[in-house]
Amino acid sequence: MTSTIASRPRVFTLAWPLLIELSLAVAIGVAGTAMAARVSDTAGAAFAVTIQISQTLFLLFRIIGSGIGVVITQNLGGGRRDVADKVALAMVGASTWLGVAAAGLAFAGAGPLLRALNAPDAVLPLAVPMLQVLAPALLFDAWNAAMAGVMRAHLRMRDSLLVLAAMHGTHLLLAFPLMYGWGPLPELGLPGYALALLLSRALGLALHMALWQRRLGIRPRWDDWWRLQRGPLADVLHIGIPAAAENIAWRLSFMASMAVAGSMGERALATMAYVQQIGGVVIMCSMAVALAVEILVGHLIGAGQLRDAHGLVRASLARGLVTSGAVSAGMALAGPWLLGRFTQDVDIIRQGSLLLWLTVALEVGRTFNLVVINALRAAGDVRYPVMAGAASMAVVLAGGSWLLGMHFGLGLTGLWLAYAADEWIRGLLMWRRWAMQAWVPHARAARRRLRMQ
Repeated sequence: MTSTIASRPRVFTLAWPLLIELSLAVAIGVAGTAMAARVSDTAGAAFAVTIQISQTLFLLFRIIGSGIGVVITQNLGGGRRDVADKVALAMVGASTWLGVAAAGLAFAGAGPLLRALNAPDAVLPLAVPMLQVLAPALLFDAWNAAMAGVMRAHLRMRDSLLVLAAMHGTHLLLAFPLMYGWGPLPELGLPGYALALLLSRALGLALHMALWQRRLGIRPRWDDWWRLQRGPLADVLHIGIPAAAENIAWRLSFMASMAVAGSMGERALATMAYVQQIGGVVIMCSMAVALAVEILVGHLIGAGQLRDAHGLVRASLARGLVTSGAVSAGMALAGPWLLGRFTQDVDIIRQGSLLLWLTVALEVGRTFNLVVINALRAAGDVRYPVMAGAASMAVVLAGGSWLLGMHFGLGLTGLWLAYAADEWIRGLLMWRRWAMQAWVPHARAARRRLRMQ
């Protein structure tokens, strides 16, 4: 790897394709919410709760997904391309089994999962068929996420971006005729959106397979698609299981808060969906920086350049805080106009505008987590975020949502206050961990493992 001075500009070099990727994903979510809201606010609420469940089930893949980039970047930084390729192929088989499990849960458990979120009775007839059609797409999402993660670890950001652009563009082109009907095509509503997503994910898999062969020289064999390889998976699970536990703890806590929102009625769910789609613009900026930092820190750890890694994280976090604060404030200022693109309900626009101002504090706190937790993970320090964060998620995020939202009657405002408090508590704990350099022993241990290999 290069020196600190040469490494730092590369954060932007890596971040801008990631930002465009994330922007496309957010744009698809915004477009899907808008298309659902065009049918009715009830359809908008059904879309929101269904997407939340599919994202929760996708957390099964995080068991290995969180460790893919870290292990591969460390091996590439340490000059072990052969080991990195073995890990990449092992991920294909693991993704198959986890994707099948997630798809099975989504299809067979659609009704119970939606009722567990207190989805209103008016929402269920729209949400159940959408979730069932989305089920097989989870398998393709698992494959695509694994392959994209390997491409990014090899610093092939632009190739990954082209695949995502083609995939999301196809999704949009198919969603309109399938949802609203066109010529001989019937009007399918929300299941039409899910069918378009499934077809676009199949295209994404075909493109990723072609790029793996052309750019990386990796061609999965037939048995790679279903075989579980214990050796390459061991290091991935060492990183992935604690990281997945942290993600699962957050998702379960957030789903508990969604259940609180669901008990407030379909208007509250619709408001929550619209504000979260707008707030996604802020998250993607911080996430792009965080992913770029994780990739570079992984390479630096593999090369044994710990001092460079420390300086990279400090500089990137400062830029991320400024960016998230500025972008979230801009979203809040434009809140009434942006919310008006989704709905004409005056109460939803008024409540949503207030939530967007609270989002400014929420997103600045979230930046600590996104940047520093990814850096800790890349350094091999994965247990502390779980232990330090789980209590805050359960007590502050989930418990605070019920206490402020229901017990004190603050509604969605109470939920947003709980979200912000949780992000700041966890973010400051993570930064303290990094600033005290408690991650260094883990980074040195990772370096020793590479030498032993």
